[in-house]
Amino acid sequence: MSYIEPAPIKDKENPLESMMQRFDKAVELLGISEEMYHILKVPRKQVIVGLPVTMDSGEIKTFEGYRVIHSTILGPSKGGIRFDPGVNLDEVRALAAWMTWKCAVVDIPYGGAKGGVACNPREMSAGEIERLMRAYTTAMLDVFGPDQDIPAPDMGTGPREMAWLMDEYSKSKGMTVPAVVTGKPLVLGGSLGRTEATGRGVMVSALAGMEKLRINPYRATAVVQGFGNVGSHAALLLRERGVAIHAISDISGAYYNDKGIDVAAAVAYRDNNKGSLEGFSGAEMISGDDIFTIPVDVLVPAAKEDVITRRNVESIQAKMIVEGANGPTSFKADDIINDKGIMVVPDILANAGGVTVSYFEWVQNRIGYKWTLERVNRRTDRIMKDSFDKVYETSLKYKVSLRIAAYIVAIDKVSSTYKYRGGF
Repeated sequence: MSYIEPAPIKDKENPLESMMQRFDKAVELLGISEEMYHILKVPRKQVIVGLPVTMDSGEIKTFEGYRVIHSTILGPSKGGIRFDPGVNLDEVRALAAWMTWKCAVVDIPYGGAKGGVACNPREMSAGEIERLMRAYTTAMLDVFGPDQDIPAPDMGTGPREMAWLMDEYSKSKGMTVPAVVTGKPLVLGGSLGRTEATGRGVMVSALAGMEKLRINPYRATAVVQGFGNVGSHAALLLRERGVAIHAISDISGAYYNDKGIDVAAAVAYRDNNKGSLEGFSGAEMISGDDIFTIPVDVLVPAAKEDVITRRNVESIQAKMIVEGANGPTSFKADDIINDKGIMVVPDILANAGGVTVSYFEWVQNRIGYKWTLERVNRRTDRIMKDSFDKVYETSLKYKVSLRIAAYIVAIDKVSSTYKYRGGF
């Protein structure tokens, strides 16, 4: 039997520290009491489990799994499950808190949670991943529930894994419970529009920001760092609305075309090339880091956390950054970005389209009725635009960046709810 060691916690610029420093700044501006500060800061529940799984070789490996429930004051907690070698408790705690603020900033009745397992799904067979997901679900039967904690896909997981989770949970209850999880396949109660929802939210946020900066989308340019689900849909939808996409990137490198990239062709190439842009001929290949230095109107970091740091922030020439990924900008880069006059639509607002449509999926499961794609998109766009406007007005009121304003909106909602409910 072997034990899979979770990755060590990252260096000083880890996502938990970045989130907490922004949280502290917003709390100070709101004048939150010390008692309320600690209520909001400390996760409600942290679960760590050992998951023995029989591998295809017959060997039994034990993986370490996590689920952090940050808050349930607004409703059942909501958050994805990440299968990745880098998963650790610090990361999961940060992402759970982010989910609390993300749900609050778009005004949906959820608290925040996150889960993860330290594993490398790229080195595992489908059968091994299934056994791991079912073991994780069994270990979390007392945590999960449509009125308690509702998981969803994240890095390394998708609709297939959510189907296994729903099945395992349903077997334990003796009936089918589709509302226990979102991000499911359509035939199991998934929602139309869910796949492109996060990218769609990025597009709506970008257009709302352009309106404030008086940038005409039909004359605008953008680059998208990260060409997975979020980045590719954001690029496609921005292009549909007139924005020229000058560069895209993935793990193979960055691809630049000053006349604009044919995004649909890039997506088709990636899908036919094992998910990689490597060898894409519709653009000139450049270094992956160079994508941040291209002079454009909009930069969309849509890959992973801490890609914009003190090391490269001075080189950014975009007028606006729209954060498709969670935590792509380190706290120590914030002041430099603000000094440069760059508008940043923060992650907890810009990429909240995903959790918004997850909420719609849960609602549809609860009422047993499917909405049309047009209805899902219309309601998502309205929520994202209204949320942007509220954050923008808050930024003017407090004379702060959109990022701190988003935290103010979210923290004010959660803390006000605690005060009304009381019962400490």
